[in-house]
Amino acid sequence: MASLLGLGLMLALSLPGARATDCESLGPATRLTFTRAARDRWLAPRVRAPGPLDHLYGTVRRFLSTVQLNPFPAELVRNLLNEPASVKVDEVVRYEAGYVVCAVIAGLYLLVVPTAGLCFCCCRGHQRCGGPVKTEYKEMACERGTLMTFLLLTTLVLLIGVVCAFVTNQRAHEQMGPSVEAVPETLLSLRGLVSDVPQELQAVAQQFSVPQNRVLKDLDGVAGSLGTAIHTQLRSSVYEMLASLLSLGQALQVSVDHLRALNATLLELREGQQDVEQAISVHRKRLRDLLQKPSCQGCQETLSQAHGLELGADFSQVPHVDDVLHRLEGVPEANFSSMVQEENSTFNDLPLLAPLQLADVVKELKKAVAQQPKGLKTLAKAFPNWEAASRWSQALEKVENSSRPYLKEVQRYEKYRWIVGYVLCSVVLLVVVCNLVGLNLGIWGLSAQRDRSHLEAKGRAGARILMVGANLSFLFAAPLILLVFSTFLVGGNVQTLACRSWESGKLYEFVDTPGNLPSSMNLSHLLGLKKNISILLAYQQCRKGAPLWRVLQLNDSYDLEPYLDLSQYSAKLEQKLQNLKVDMESLNLLSPAGLRDLKALQSSGLSNIHYPGFLIQTEKPVVNTSVEKLAHDLEGLSRSQGNSVLGKELQEEAQGLRTLYQEKVLPQQSLMAKFNISVRALAFSAPNLQRETSGVLDRVTRLQGELPAWAARILRNESECFLAREMGYFSQYVAWVREEVTQHIATCQPLSGALDNGRVILCDMMADPWNAFWFCLAWCTFFLVPSIIFSIKTSKYFHPIWKRLSSSSSEETQLFHIPRVTSLKL
Repeated sequence: MASLLGLGLMLALSLPGARATDCESLGPATRLTFTRAARDRWLAPRVRAPGPLDHLYGTVRRFLSTVQLNPFPAELVRNLLNEPASVKVDEVVRYEAGYVVCAVIAGLYLLVVPTAGLCFCCCRGHQRCGGPVKTEYKEMACERGTLMTFLLLTTLVLLIGVVCAFVTNQRAHEQMGPSVEAVPETLLSLRGLVSDVPQELQAVAQQFSVPQNRVLKDLDGVAGSLGTAIHTQLRSSVYEMLASLLSLGQALQVSVDHLRALNATLLELREGQQDVEQAISVHRKRLRDLLQKPSCQGCQETLSQAHGLELGADFSQVPHVDDVLHRLEGVPEANFSSMVQEENSTFNDLPLLAPLQLADVVKELKKAVAQQPKGLKTLAKAFPNWEAASRWSQALEKVENSSRPYLKEVQRYEKYRWIVGYVLCSVVLLVVVCNLVGLNLGIWGLSAQRDRSHLEAKGRAGARILMVGANLSFLFAAPLILLVFSTFLVGGNVQTLACRSWESGKLYEFVDTPGNLPSSMNLSHLLGLKKNISILLAYQQCRKGAPLWRVLQLNDSYDLEPYLDLSQYSAKLEQKLQNLKVDMESLNLLSPAGLRDLKALQSSGLSNIHYPGFLIQTEKPVVNTSVEKLAHDLEGLSRSQGNSVLGKELQEEAQGLRTLYQEKVLPQQSLMAKFNISVRALAFSAPNLQRETSGVLDRVTRLQGELPAWAARILRNESECFLAREMGYFSQYVAWVREEVTQHIATCQPLSGALDNGRVILCDMMADPWNAFWFCLAWCTFFLVPSIIFSIKTSKYFHPIWKRLSSSSSEETQLFHIPRVTSLKL
C-alpha cells in the first residue's frame, strides 16, 4: 500500500492532468459558534414619574438658584478633600453668603416671633393689649371687614401651604425608603463592573475547547481523508498504469502463444513438405513416361504441366525460432490479470489502510491538541484589573457594608423628621382651623339679631379661638423655623452644590481635573491603570454602550496579542504532523514473476526474427502446378485416347493426383494458413511489444525507487493543508476573543447607569421632595406672622362693645350690632 501511495503520488506530480493537491479535498474550515462570555449587565434606569408637584419642584430650584448665585467652589472642595485644615471659614461664608442671609432671617424670626409672643402674653396678663374694642366708632365696620378679609386670605394661603407641606412631607418619606434601598443595589452593580472581568476572561479562555473539540473530531478522520484524497487525485493515473500492465501481459501471452504455434506449425510443414515432395516426384516421373509415348494423342500441353509438378514453398529455407523459444521458456510465469486485480484492490483500499498505519501519530496529535496554550491560561491573571478588581470590589464591599448602618440611621432619622414634620404641619393646620372656626363664630355672632346673651357667647368664643390660633403660632414658631432652616440648609446645599453641578457637568470636570481628588479616590489608581481617564468621557461613552476596554483605554496598559499568540501551539502541531508516514515497501505494481516475464520478453529477441522470410514462403503454393487441374486434364485426355490401355493408365494417374491433393496438399495448405496467421501476428506486434516492455520496465524501476520521496511529499502537502484548515478554527477563536474582550466584556453601562440613578435618587427622589417640604413649611411659617397679627386684630371686634354711639334707633342699642351708616346720628 505504501509503494502504491508513492507511485500514485509520483504519477500525480509528473503526469499531465495529475497535479498536486490544492487543499480542496479537505474542504474549507466551517464557521464555529462560540457562547458569549460577557454577562448582560444592565442597571435599570430610575426615573421619577411626572406629577403635579413638578411645578413646585421647579419653583424651589429657582428659589435656591437665587439664594446660591456662586458657581461650583472647585478650589474650596479641593482643599476640603485634600487638606481639610487649610479650609478658611471666610471662604465658606463667602460661598454660602445666600444661606448666611437666610440664616440671619431665620435667626431674626427665631428671636423676634417668640419674644413678641412672650411680650404679648405678658401684656395680655396685665390686660393692657389684645382686649376688646371699648367703644363703637364710625370706621369700625370697615376696619373689621378689612381685617377679616386679610385674615381669611392669610388663612387660605396657610391652608394651601400646609396641604403642600403634608403632601411633600409624605412624598419625601415615601421616596426615602426605596432610595436608601437602591444604594446597595447601585454599589453592587459597580462592584460587578470590574470584579466580574476575571471570571469572564476565564470563560473566554474556556471557550478554547470549541476549536479543540472540532480539531479532535477532524483528527478522527484525518487519516481516512488523506487516503481518500490521495486515491481521488491518483485514481486515473494508477488505473492507467494498471491497464498498461494488463494490456502488456495479455500481449505477452498472445505473442508467446503465436510463437509456439509458429514453431509447431513450421515443424509440421517441414515434415509434410517431405511427404509431398516424394509423392509428386513419383507422379511426375510416371506422367512423363505416359505422356511421352508415341501412341499418346494431344499430350504435349499436359506434358508441360507434368513437368511443372514440383514443390512450391520450401520451409527448409526459413530461419529457426528455437533460440527465442528457449529464452521464453516458461513465459508467462505470472498471471497478469490476477496481479493487476490484486494491485487495483490494494489501491482502492487505501482510504481504509491509511488509518491503520497513521493511528499512533493521530493519537500523539490528539494529545498535543488537548493541551491549552500557556498564554490563554494566564489571560485572566495578566489582565491589568486582576489585582485592581479585587481592591475595587473590596473597597465597594466595604463601603456597602459600612453604609448599611448609616442608611438604617438615615431611615430612622427620616422617620423622626417625618413625625416632627407631620406634627408641625398638624399644628399649622390647627392654626388654620382655629382661624376659620374663629372667623365663622365671630361673623355669626355679629350678624345675628336675637338672643343678645347667646350672641355675646358666640363672639367671645370666636375671639378666644382666634387667640388660641395666635398662641399656637407663637408657641410653635421656634420649632417651625428650626425645622425649616435645618432642612433648608441640608437640602439647599445638596441641590446647589451637588445636583446643580452634577446636571451641568461641573462635577465631572472637577473630578477630571488632576489634583482635585486625593489618590485614594482616583479611579485610575483604584483600577491600576497607567493612564488617567476622564470620568466625563467615560460616562458619555458608557451611556452609548461602550465596553470597558475602550473606556479605560486598556490597550495602552495591556497588550492582548501575546496571550493570543498560538505560534508555539501551531509549531508543536506541525512537528507532530511531520511524523505522518506511510509504509511504501509493501506495494509492487509488478510482481517478481511478472518482472521476470517482461525481462525474458525484453531479451528474447522476438523482434529480431526475420518475419519477411516466413511471409515469402507462405505466399508460395504448396505445388507449383495445380494438382486438381492436372487431374481434370488427365481425365479428359484419357477419354480421347484410342489406346484403351493408355487411357486407363491416364485415368488411374488422375485418380492418384486427386488422392495426393486430398491427403497431402490440402493439409499442407491448412498448415500454411495457420502458419501465416502466426507469422503476421508476430510480425505486427513483436517490434512494438519489445519497445513497450522496455518502457514499462524503465518506468516501474524508476518509480519503485522514487515512491518513498513522492509519498512523503504528498503527505507533507496534505498535512500542511490539514494544519492550515485546523489553524483556521483557532484563528476564528482568536478573532472572537479579540472582539469579545475589546467590545463585549465588561460593558460599562452600570457605571453610567449608577451615576444617572445616583443623580435621580439624590436629586429627583430625595432632594426635590425634601426641598419642597421645607419650602412649603417655610411658606406656612412666615405666613403665621400676618396670621397672628390679623387674628389678634380681628378678635377685638368679636367681643361685646359696651360703650356705643347714641342712636334714635332702638336696634342700634343692641350688642354686637353692626350699625348702618344711614341710621347714625352725629
